[in-house]
Amino acid sequence: MQNSIPIYVGGMFKTTSKPLIVKNPFDGSFVAETFFAEESDYEYAVEAAVKSAEAMKNLPAYEKYDILITVSRELSTQRDRLAQILSAESGKPLRYALGEIDRAAQTFTEAAEEAKRLPREYISIDRTPAGKGKEGLIKYFPIGPVAGIAPFNFPMNLAVHKIAPAIAAGNPIVLKPASSTPLSVLELAKIIDKTSLPKGALSILPMNRTEGNQMVVDSRFKLLSFTGSPEVGWKMKNDAGKKKVVLELGGNAGVIVAETADIDVAVKKCLVGAFSYSGQVCIHVQRIYIHKNIFDTFAQKFSEAVQKLKFGNPMDPETDVSVMIDEANALRVESWVNDAVSGGAKILCGGKRNDSAFEPTVLTNTKREMKVCSLEIFGPVVNIEKCDSVEQAINYINDSEFGLQAGIFSDSTKEINLAFERLEVGGLIVNDVPTFRVDHMPYGGVKNSGFGREGVKYAILDMMEAKILVKEF
Repeated sequence: MQNSIPIYVGGMFKTTSKPLIVKNPFDGSFVAETFFAEESDYEYAVEAAVKSAEAMKNLPAYEKYDILITVSRELSTQRDRLAQILSAESGKPLRYALGEIDRAAQTFTEAAEEAKRLPREYISIDRTPAGKGKEGLIKYFPIGPVAGIAPFNFPMNLAVHKIAPAIAAGNPIVLKPASSTPLSVLELAKIIDKTSLPKGALSILPMNRTEGNQMVVDSRFKLLSFTGSPEVGWKMKNDAGKKKVVLELGGNAGVIVAETADIDVAVKKCLVGAFSYSGQVCIHVQRIYIHKNIFDTFAQKFSEAVQKLKFGNPMDPETDVSVMIDEANALRVESWVNDAVSGGAKILCGGKRNDSAFEPTVLTNTKREMKVCSLEIFGPVVNIEKCDSVEQAINYINDSEFGLQAGIFSDSTKEINLAFERLEVGGLIVNDVPTFRVDHMPYGGVKNSGFGREGVKYAILDMMEAKILVKEF
């Protein structure tokens, strides 16, 4: 990777007078220099998006397919190099960085396939006397320029979940990556730039939060897609004006381990769900409710497995857990854990911080009002508690302002169906953790977890507007 990475403005690569130094969160070493966009860059990018909207609208399905599938294949070809960049900028263990590049490639493949079957419907108008002799055709048209704001924790794939559907739907997009992790998506821009995508249809603009807020209020954008914190997201929705808004805002994911569960499977799955990328995942396992008759066995096996996780350099293929994105977040997690312990919670393992690293931590005897329970900790901490029944565990999980995804380990169809009907979440994963996601499934939450759905097909639907043609037959 070159030491200086230009930004991508309206189809052009350029530098600016505002350098952005990206450092490795693990050791603070220099990764690369890129640049913050200047005001003139922002204006050029938005105007380029507006001007390219007609060309994007008129792109035939086969050409969108060719663009998207070419990007997918190139991501796979450059997989190892891109994963190393992603790992270096984010501190994500290499094994998970490789998985993220694979998912980004799959997301472009899904978008390519969806570009060939954009929705179109026939509707009978003559269901009433006024509609006699008439029929209707509903066609979906691109909504127009899209503003995308992506987070640091999946710097490639969560950006791709905005870029790929926008292209498939026929929309230009301006994307703001997280300032701490802009490099992998700027490398993606190099790949897309070599395709036949109309110039100006994509811009990648690193900006600080204040400058990025221009995208929220700018009426030239017809849709805002934001992934990030609830505090920021809901304010954006209030400020967005008349544009459509899609928000993916995180959660406080719960898992139910029923008495009929396979304990070893549940331990193995929960271990990954709780501590992948140091818990910096919106659907990270944060709360586990275990039937009281199997709690002690689960707690012992889970704590033993946690203590065997290998901490180290994220570039080491054997590393399971590494640093958090920065020391400020590690300090926040430490403070929340210490507050919980002061309030009576018990640490079963972990609990210590070293600079920006926080040990994988298991707590019990927690209370609803503790931050480690009530808020999204976004760190390597999980709470395990007893429950008397699946019904009680459902109530515990629902006692939260969040509702993104949940998991249940059970062999009982009755328990699974009960959980599916009653849990206040956007998705329930059976005999697996809520951290499970594949990129074509609808993904999003209720309550404070968001508004709308991602997942390629579902994002495309948000990025289009329906129009009906009524005519005589």
